[in-house]
Amino acid sequence: MELMRNIRAALLAATLFSPAPALAQDEARPAIGVHAFVSSDSEDTDVQRLAVDFDLRNAGEQDRLGIRVEKAWYDPLDTGVRERERVFLQAADSSGPWDWRISVGTDGDTVIGSASVNDDARFRKEFFIERDVVETPRGLDEGIYSTYAGAALDLPIDDRNIVTVLGGVQAFTGDNVRLHARANYVHVIDPDLGLSAQLRGRYFTSSDPGEFDYYSPEWYAELLPVLQMRRFVSGWQLLGAGGIGVQRDSESDWRQANYLHARAISPPGPRDWSVRAELTYTDTPSNTASAGEGYSYFQAMLGVTRRF
Repeated sequence: MELMRNIRAALLAATLFSPAPALAQDEARPAIGVHAFVSSDSEDTDVQRLAVDFDLRNAGEQDRLGIRVEKAWYDPLDTGVRERERVFLQAADSSGPWDWRISVGTDGDTVIGSASVNDDARFRKEFFIERDVVETPRGLDEGIYSTYAGAALDLPIDDRNIVTVLGGVQAFTGDNVRLHARANYVHVIDPDLGLSAQLRGRYFTSSDPGEFDYYSPEWYAELLPVLQMRRFVSGWQLLGAGGIGVQRDSESDWRQANYLHARAISPPGPRDWSVRAELTYTDTPSNTASAGEGYSYFQAMLGVTRRF
């Protein structure tokens, strides 16, 4: 969850500069979708999730209403698989200038999911909240959860330069509260190529570092220059990004930070099938048991939706 929020915030401004071709809007129809997610890190933590979406109304990711049923398998630190069944109500729509999305449900123990709302003004604003289990041995066995809420704001400088800032508060089961601050500067090198250069900064502090077994230093900082290209080929949105920077926390010296991301999305419009695929590699620590020199994380997602 934390990694996906990092990716979303980092890409938020950059996607404004590569316009999509004009394509017809999907008509709202019932749909069934299958989504698979896998992740693995260098500390032998593996996660797999398989979800099926049943939509009563689906006109794309920004206009839908339905239910997701999900099966998850967690194997933290190679300590054995824990299985969870999860179910979510999913909806997305618009109200005046605001677009909103929710995916709220339960894993049988507590409320989990996410919700966000944003406008499309020049100074774009987004507000979000997310809640999920901490994917460590104690997190899964003892029911340790994280609730993360915050806001992001676009600050355009001119047609080729923009700054996005994000602030958030993340509360964990127990006493630890994490304060997040992020800023991304994006410069468009070539609008026709969809090529941009970015500088991504991230910082957080923890009120009770090391409280449980997830990664939680007193503070963490990262500075990451990134090159990104976003293109449309026969209606398909193709995105690739990569960067090398530096990171440090309260328990270590500066070390290298690496990031690679690729994404492909099928064209919108009145078609029966849609596909979305993503791959991410990073050595930025998430809520794992520990992280430091030699840590790495990989995740992949594939989603296929059929409208009727």
